[in-house]
Amino acid sequence: MALPNSLPPEFDRGVVTTVHQGDCHVSDASDLTYSTVLGSCVSACVRDRMANVGGMNHFLLAEQSGSARDRYGASARYGAFAMEQLINKVLTRGTGRKANLEIKIFGGGKINSALDDVGAKNIDFVRQFLADEGYIAASEDLGGNYARRVLFKPYSGRAFVKRLDSDLGASVAREEIALAKRRVVVPVPMVDIELF
Repeated sequence: MALPNSLPPEFDRGVVTTVHQGDCHVSDASDLTYSTVLGSCVSACVRDRMANVGGMNHFLLAEQSGSARDRYGASARYGAFAMEQLINKVLTRGTGRKANLEIKIFGGGKINSALDDVGAKNIDFVRQFLADEGYIAASEDLGGNYARRVLFKPYSGRAFVKRLDSDLGASVAREEIALAKRRVVVPVPMVDIELF
């Protein structure tokens, strides 16, 4: 019998790589687990089911513009880049067939009432992005008022989500407030990426 706070056996061994905000990692290693902690941020986990290649990204839409034409603001270019980068890396290392992709999305919590609901904007963005590209998420754990730790096995596609207690959530919220006050936006590389 597993302890209530223990991990499933598949996640309790092997190499763990942390995915930080702005990161995008892809692998086919069977003993690798990607790990990230999300507050308002969103992570997508994308896997080519036939090639056993998968990856995880981690992004935050920093601010929304008032322009109807640019619904999610300039920072959405970063969200779109993060999603396109991950999908393209998995397609390149995998079979190259979009139909073989399995996508899981996580995060977007409202963990601090002092901030606008950035998490909801991130959720809206990632759902719209997937719909626009013709993808349907195989599973998701989005929203809520808590931070979460996400573990993802790129080889098998297994994901594990743990909702974090209020002390850890408060720490994530403090980091996000500090970023919001500095209005830090991760720069978008000046590279055009086209999904194939």
